[in-house]
Amino acid sequence: MKLIKEETHFDFLGKRTFSLALSGILVMAGIVGFFALGGLNYGIDFTGGTLVQVRLAETRNITEIREALGDSDIGGYSLQTFGDEEANEYLITLAETGKAGELASESPGVRVQKALEKRFPSLTVRRVESVGPKVGEELKLAAFQAIVFSLVAIVIYVWLRFQWRYSIGALIALFHDVLIVMAAFVLTGKEISLPVVAAVLTVAGYSINDTIVIFDRMRENLRRFQKKAPFDSINESINQTLSRTILTSTTTLFVVLALFLFGGEIINDFAFALLIGVAVGTYSSIFIAAPMVYNLLQWAPAKIK
Repeated sequence: MKLIKEETHFDFLGKRTFSLALSGILVMAGIVGFFALGGLNYGIDFTGGTLVQVRLAETRNITEIREALGDSDIGGYSLQTFGDEEANEYLITLAETGKAGELASESPGVRVQKALEKRFPSLTVRRVESVGPKVGEELKLAAFQAIVFSLVAIVIYVWLRFQWRYSIGALIALFHDVLIVMAAFVLTGKEISLPVVAAVLTVAGYSINDTIVIFDRMRENLRRFQKKAPFDSINESINQTLSRTILTSTTTLFVVLALFLFGGEIINDFAFALLIGVAVGTYSSIFIAAPMVYNLLQWAPAKIK
């Protein structure tokens, strides 16, 4: 099935200055937001602590819940609504996993439950998750290593299969995708958790798969039409793979959008990362990776074998 005919002649490379400038602005917005807003909002997976999800049978004002927690001895906490307002569900995040003295034998979840049941007997505890501070730091390091090692492995693979010019183009596009996904989380204040890291790795895999398809056609056309200018060959390659790119990306986006809209709050951040990542990954394959390869070919022409 071809959504777009291969005879199309969109001038993608001609827009490379605009596309690179646009990407630069988005990345800089994320960097400025990172410092202005206090960095990434890490979840308890990385900071350590306890998350308690509770549900009330009747609708209550969040101020009442905050007052009930304030009257107890649970220490520092944060409180927010969870899901639809009609669900009457709330998330309480405790910075510490334990309490000294007579409460040392009680888990944070039990302390929160006791504090709220005094005023809300209909309370139901839906979920309790605890991560120690040391484990959180270890998970943060492991997540960082997973992202870096995956990017390095992808670059080595592209280098061996194609040329170093393609490898650098793919690396820049991947960093571009990861940075923009992180920028979206910084600017929206969403939490960075282990599922989000998994989504970022998925985005990297998806993006490089799309990029490899375009690279393969570029290499083929550059070999077959050596007398044709590289600008025209690369532009033609992008146009020839455009139908496949749009079909694949659109069907993927429909699935991810359904997860984001109807998948529930628990996987909402995961779906959000995929939604941004798939869209940006498709864009970067066409407007970042391919133009970067062209620029490198202009700077250091390759021998066509």
